[in-house]
Amino acid sequence: MDEADARRRLAAAVPANVRAVCETLAAAGHEAVTVGGAVRDALLGRAPGDWDVATSAHPDAVLKLFRRTVPTGLKHGTVTIVTGKGEHTHVEVTTFRGEGAYSDGRRPDDVVFGVPRVEDLARRDLVVNAIAYDPVADVLHDPFGGRDDIAQRRLRAVGNPVDRFTEDGLRVMRAVRFAAMLQFALDPATEAGIAPALPSLAKVSKERVSDELRKILAAREPSRGLRIAERTGILALILPDAPKGIAAWHREVETWLARVDAAPTEVRLAALVADLADPAAPRRRLDRATQRRVDDVLRGLKFSNDEREVAAKLVGVAAADEETEWTAPDVRRLLADVGRPLARLAVELWQADGSGPELLALATQILDRGDALAVNELALDGKELMTALDMTPGPGVGRLLTALLDRVLEDPTLNTRDGVLELARHLELALARHD
Repeated sequence: MDEADARRRLAAAVPANVRAVCETLAAAGHEAVTVGGAVRDALLGRAPGDWDVATSAHPDAVLKLFRRTVPTGLKHGTVTIVTGKGEHTHVEVTTFRGEGAYSDGRRPDDVVFGVPRVEDLARRDLVVNAIAYDPVADVLHDPFGGRDDIAQRRLRAVGNPVDRFTEDGLRVMRAVRFAAMLQFALDPATEAGIAPALPSLAKVSKERVSDELRKILAAREPSRGLRIAERTGILALILPDAPKGIAAWHREVETWLARVDAAPTEVRLAALVADLADPAAPRRRLDRATQRRVDDVLRGLKFSNDEREVAAKLVGVAAADEETEWTAPDVRRLLADVGRPLARLAVELWQADGSGPELLALATQILDRGDALAVNELALDGKELMTALDMTPGPGVGRLLTALLDRVLEDPTLNTRDGVLELARHLELALARHD
């Protein structure tokens, strides 16, 4: 794409409210350019996300020029301009700045305003993110060759990779994420700068790390980023409590990557850590020890309660795909352990892992048929049973329901109103004799 084509594409992509912000700044004698990911995505023909503006105007001048503003990060030169109703109308404007040391491995200790535009672009992480476009003057600024990198589908750090990654440890995760998201190759010299910067990544909050990991897993082919993360030591750093998993990944990296790529998005976190499953654990029921191990690992990365619960349960049955002989009652009991809401996801994880056809076929038939997997799916509930059997509320009702479910898991044809009632009469007598 030549420069004229690039400018035409960008001119068409810049939203009206972003252009208006730039026009206001330009009319006051300041330079204003759109920068970052939106410019990159527009040049790629992708739908851009939020559009950010960089300007020569001091933050105080920006605050005075616009009626509705939010001092989002004045210390670092950022002001949010409110151009309408809703967050989608907000435009972040950041003053051109130079930066001091990054002693916390995440944010500069101090910034200097009033630097030239090229110096502001030079502080950015990757060359493809260091392109600026002035929508008022229709001028494209690409001092480091970002358009060429886009054409070559490669990612290079701006300047010295070790310096860029050491300044802000999260940049190594971003590089991996962009490799996956954009399906670009990471330049060898840039990749070589990751390992020396891992101490800076260790300083980054776990919430930021897990957020990048989520974005990697949401890419079309997460393997494009995860392969880099594994060989550069990123995964060993962010998953320090998973030595068995890390060892497995080193032995069977391509198998692991194929599983993650094949898994639907909602199953990929489980696919990522499925090697934490204990291969020696019983495979016909949920492995509670594995479930707790996975929960601990993901808690360390600050994943949400819901994310941990889903992944931990799914990995708790991941080893089931190694079992070769299954009966329908066995599979029903396993799916009952997982629970109806996650049962389909368990099947998808087994499928992504290339499980045997018998397990997949039985599980799919059971779910498609709607066989009962929980007490609340029995043909009679506890209240109806108490009425029919003249029972009083108490633990005996719960025991009876559990026993009924066990029989129905063995033979789902029993799950009719008359069938469950008949079973309940026999089981009530048996339980009473036991008590």
